[in-house]
Amino acid sequence: MNKSHNKKRNIGIIYEQLLRHISDSLVRGDKPGAQRALNIIERRFNRQTEIYREFRLFNALAKTTVSDTPVAAAILTEAKSAARRLDTNKLDHEKSQLIREINYTIGQDLYSRRIPDYKDYATIQTLINDWREGDGADLARMVQYESKVVQHLLEKKDQPLTLENQVKPEADALVVKIMTEKINQKWSDKLNNEQRDILKAYAFHTDEGSVERLQESLGRIKTDALQVLREFKRNNTNPVLAEKVDDVIRSVNEMSFDVVTDETISRFMTLSQMKSELLAGGRDE
Repeated sequence: MNKSHNKKRNIGIIYEQLLRHISDSLVRGDKPGAQRALNIIERRFNRQTEIYREFRLFNALAKTTVSDTPVAAAILTEAKSAARRLDTNKLDHEKSQLIREINYTIGQDLYSRRIPDYKDYATIQTLINDWREGDGADLARMVQYESKVVQHLLEKKDQPLTLENQVKPEADALVVKIMTEKINQKWSDKLNNEQRDILKAYAFHTDEGSVERLQESLGRIKTDALQVLREFKRNNTNPVLAEKVDDVIRSVNEMSFDVVTDETISRFMTLSQMKSELLAGGRDE
């Protein structure tokens, strides 16, 4: 792996090594040793830290399986944006504190623990680092590693993360939402631009302030759809459709997005598709 990779600052590797240390300590009956490592995870990976934010992004890229290349490419685009929003100075400081605490409480033997997915983890961390560096990054390496991560996302994992089995607190909405196979299989390559925007917003809707932005976006879609439906009603000359359009308008009016769930997103994805088809039909006339 490229010499710029430092395994002590690879958040995915360190987390796996801490988990393995806890497991081995419990097997040996060393409960204090296991507790020390657990304390480190609880302190250094809590939700208020930049380490946590980087780890959930790392975990998304490392543990997820998706169904096709376009979805994997879309995930990479979102992950790159998320990586660039991280506070690099704060993250570097927190990692230095993490390394120092490991050295003092567990010892440097922790870093010698073998990780089966070491090469993939090293690629992912290096890519995240390059994304944060922006224009100063090695462009050729970044392109090469992005291709590798896309292939990794397409590979079947032993336990792919889905809506049904993702329960760990470090799970990112990026995994739980846009990366889930359930959504991928339902919508596949049929997404229009607005539907892609819905999924992207839903993917990060647990971030601070993003719930309101997602609800505003769904509200705009609902308003636009009602406008298109009313326009269709005014121009329609088909008596069969005329009987149905009022029911559709009433149903759309009743659509709520106060609580956003998978079902909510599915309904608005369908609404967006209907709106696109009505607009396309109007242009064809």
